[in-house]
Amino acid sequence: MSELQLDILKKLGEAGTIESTLETFPGVDSQAVYSALNSLKANGKVEYKNHDSIYYTLTQEANEIVSKGSHELRLLHIVNQLGKLQIKDVAAHLGPNGKVGQARAFKNGWIVKNNDNELEVNGKVGDVSTVKDETKQLLESIAKNDLSGIDAKTINDLKKRKLITPRKETSFNVVKGPEFSLELTKMETDITSDMVVNGSYKNLNFKPYNFNSQGVEPQSGALHPLNKVKEEFRQIFFSMGFSEMPSNQYVETGFWNFDTLFVPQQHPARDLQDTFYLKDPIKSDLPQDKEYLQNIKEVHEQGKYGSIGYRYNWKAEESQKLVLRTHTTAISAAMLHKLAEDPKPARLFSIDRVFRNEAVDATHLAEFHQIEGVLADYNITLGDLIQFMEEFFAKMGVTRLRFKPTYNPYTEPSMEIYSWHEGLAKWVEIGNSGMFRPEMLESMGLPKDLRVLGWGLSLERPTMIKYGVKNIRELLGHKISLDFIASNPAARLDEDLYD
Repeated sequence: MSELQLDILKKLGEAGTIESTLETFPGVDSQAVYSALNSLKANGKVEYKNHDSIYYTLTQEANEIVSKGSHELRLLHIVNQLGKLQIKDVAAHLGPNGKVGQARAFKNGWIVKNNDNELEVNGKVGDVSTVKDETKQLLESIAKNDLSGIDAKTINDLKKRKLITPRKETSFNVVKGPEFSLELTKMETDITSDMVVNGSYKNLNFKPYNFNSQGVEPQSGALHPLNKVKEEFRQIFFSMGFSEMPSNQYVETGFWNFDTLFVPQQHPARDLQDTFYLKDPIKSDLPQDKEYLQNIKEVHEQGKYGSIGYRYNWKAEESQKLVLRTHTTAISAAMLHKLAEDPKPARLFSIDRVFRNEAVDATHLAEFHQIEGVLADYNITLGDLIQFMEEFFAKMGVTRLRFKPTYNPYTEPSMEIYSWHEGLAKWVEIGNSGMFRPEMLESMGLPKDLRVLGWGLSLERPTMIKYGVKNIRELLGHKISLDFIASNPAARLDEDLYD
């Protein structure tokens, strides 16, 4: 038994009750008292109730006010002594606290400003020596823990001024328990095989188990929230018969990132303001398929496969430039080109990082994740795309969808996907979709009746909604909290994904 436990039993035996452990055991840490009381309670020696009290301590600035007076009163005496004081000279007399003193002296009506931008004592003040320093008096009372007559508004004002800091102290009211005595016998915590064999357990006192206490949390790794949601999306794709595309190539040529997708070489998306270009190496080789390269050149310059093209001189050198991929559609294009070797229906998806040269703010990063799906089959139509979107999002619990026509360089027709947001009571955009253009597909050698549906959305948006994150920089990057990663449960893409 600890010395503190003995002291508690002794005081309790003398007084019959301990009204406040803070008063009875001043200077003893409340956590140590709490631990001792729990041990005594387990033995039936005591019963206790706790109550918390808030106390306030003075900051260094507040202690200076107690010793020298408040900033506002000191300013009043300075102005009174000098007769007039230029506002620019206040800091020379009061230092960094000059602005605070000036503002509060104005608020109290002690000083006024004349036409020459000088401070003067307000004529209504009268005898300056009789003015009470209420701030100093308040702080003196708080230092003595005398809060009588001080309302909550005044306390909050002093806290905002950083003159006082709150501290919580826990005190316990202790009474005798049913087994109270000044002696403690050691209680057993575990029953051993020897106790069972010799029967000694029958005469021993065992400490009761506390089934409400939490065990020590084991140290372990944790998946990032983005990876949790990513895995849920992967399982949805797999359940619908999709295969995952290889997406670990972050650097692409302009050919796969732009040209094969029917994005012209003068398109704004290819500017340095939107795309990250590599300096070393600056370029790479183009595909070895000469017929494919010629098709791309003709599609861009004068059009082909029903298109009139963009009517400009296409340059292979521009296609060779290396970029950080701006979308995972570059992967989809390479996979479709490979599919042209053996055209057949296919379902493919990828979830990985893409990079845009964007200004970073609460909702945008220079890198983020894109979820992309590609569905290739013979003679499918826009209606099949809408039906598939409804089936896909239904697996997340999102059933109210709308589709709005839009423009994409490499899909026609194209549609933005909207879902009804219950929390905002409005329709919000959740994705983009379309049917890949013949200029893109037939250039690869795919048959005309093999059509491809494509669509995508970001991974960050549903993750932020799912975990209540308002700033994307707290989800991805150096500002993320490790506790946030460890404490959040696995994701479930149910009806609250977009709520």
